[in-house]
Amino acid sequence: MSGPTTAKIEIEQVRKTFAAKKGRGRGSADGDGEFTALDGVDLRIDAGEFVVVVGPSGCGKSTLLDLLGGLARPTAGRILLDGEPVTGPGLDRGIVFQQYALLPWRTALGNVEFGLEATGVPRRERAARAREHLDLVGLSGFENRHPHELSGGMRQRVALARSLAYDPDVLLMDEPFAALDAQTRESLQDELLRIWQRTGKTVVFITHGIEEAVYLGQRVAVMTSRPGRIKQVVPIGFDSRTETDDLRSSPEFARYRHEIWTLLHDEVARTQLLEKEEVPV
Repeated sequence: MSGPTTAKIEIEQVRKTFAAKKGRGRGSADGDGEFTALDGVDLRIDAGEFVVVVGPSGCGKSTLLDLLGGLARPTAGRILLDGEPVTGPGLDRGIVFQQYALLPWRTALGNVEFGLEATGVPRRERAARAREHLDLVGLSGFENRHPHELSGGMRQRVALARSLAYDPDVLLMDEPFAALDAQTRESLQDELLRIWQRTGKTVVFITHGIEEAVYLGQRVAVMTSRPGRIKQVVPIGFDSRTETDDLRSSPEFARYRHEIWTLLHDEVARTQLLEKEEVPV
């Protein structure tokens, strides 16, 4: 890669394979019995940037996020964070999954405090910091509610507050709003943009939704069908998302949406063909 190393995250020729299950179709398994999820992924992400990764189902988006989070290791290539190889999980990265993964016996405050306990933050400071981050995600007054007393959108806000509370440099988000209704999803998208602008975090956001990708991302990385690689990175040039009344209805938004849809169209068709090939006869 040319030029000085200034990126926050560098993904260099990353390949990830898994042992192939017997009977997989020819589109997914290599000759040596390996299933290739990612092959030759290259991507650079600057500090403070909001990058969205979008692609067809099964293209390796979540696998890529697992590698960034240090939950798995690349088969080949490398991932650098601040110039250092990612070798495992770390407090410099916070992860928000589609499933809220909240502790049902803990209150909202207790769930946010949970991550701080592991880092040795004193009890009084833990509570203060947890309250601060619940306020940041718009949940002041709900500190003592348990997960079953909260809506899906509120639970996801708690999960976001928990990841932000220990102040990671990078926020990794794996389709966090996919299970929510459209109105709640759009509300949380606005909330996430507000938090990102306020905190300056580097955000890598995985989604299969084109509109969500265009609305959130400063850049949208479009992945190919499996084995996944970066097909194209589309810069999204909106002046402001949060100050525009109806950005999603604007001609500019429609143009970006169509550009990404066009890039994805062939990949989705290729994925469907692979799935047909894998159906046992």
